[in-house]
Amino acid sequence: MTEQNTTVDPAPAEAAAPEVPQAPAAPEAPAAPAAPEAPAAPKDRRVLRAALRWSAAVLVFAAAGAGTAYGITQAKRTDVPGLSTKSDGRWTYPVLAKPTPPPGAPVPFAVDNLDGIHYADLTQLTLPAPVGSAPDRGLKLEKDSAVTVDTFLEEYDPSAREKMKQGFADNGLRQIVARGWTTPDGTRTRVYLLRFHASGFADTFTGCGTDLNGVKGMEPDSVWEQARSQPAPDPAGISVFRESVPFGDEQTRVGCVQSGDVQALILQNREGGAEAVPLHQAVILQRQLLS
Repeated sequence: MTEQNTTVDPAPAEAAAPEVPQAPAAPEAPAAPAAPEAPAAPKDRRVLRAALRWSAAVLVFAAAGAGTAYGITQAKRTDVPGLSTKSDGRWTYPVLAKPTPPPGAPVPFAVDNLDGIHYADLTQLTLPAPVGSAPDRGLKLEKDSAVTVDTFLEEYDPSAREKMKQGFADNGLRQIVARGWTTPDGTRTRVYLLRFHASGFADTFTGCGTDLNGVKGMEPDSVWEQARSQPAPDPAGISVFRESVPFGDEQTRVGCVQSGDVQALILQNREGGAEAVPLHQAVILQRQLLS
């Protein structure tokens, strides 16, 4: 089918209204330039500079303070001037470790070993020498650090030796071992461990602080007695003595530790006077090894 072209005659346009001429718009006034900022007064400038200086100072001191605090928390006490700690005379010992008893044997004072029998080798229970000390060449040791009864009794006055030797025979002494050393300050130390058949026999030992060779008189160590009133290791089984004043060229200090079937005797001598702290330290450490 062919498409037919249809033409629509436009409606007659209405008569246009005559245009009214408009007055030309007035030109816009140019924007006024921004007024320059008034210069700061001299006083304001000084305040501003001071504020900046104080802010910078606060930041510097804050950083320095943080660094100092970190340094103090990280540094050792002795590295900080004014906070160093003066040594109290203690010696430096190797790390102590209790020996393992033989397979199947209980440790001292366990439920199945209330009598405190020590099954470990006595040499492993003897206090080791402190760092920097030299072995005591004058100590007569047999194989495996063993000491004969006669050698041990040389620590005592000749008049007391026969009676003590008979007491050892009657009261079941089984073994004696020893270790000795000399520290740079001239203190000579001997540690003896005496093993008996049972704790009841160890209680019979009477050689602590009495009848020592070359010692005129002994008395309880007052410093140790004072320490006992403060939080300290259990003093049961421990006795500490010192040679009375006046003494000869050297002073002797004695510490005894009775633990189950073992009696420990610690002797220290030093020319001019033996210090209390090294002996107290040795007594406490030896007690720990035997506990």
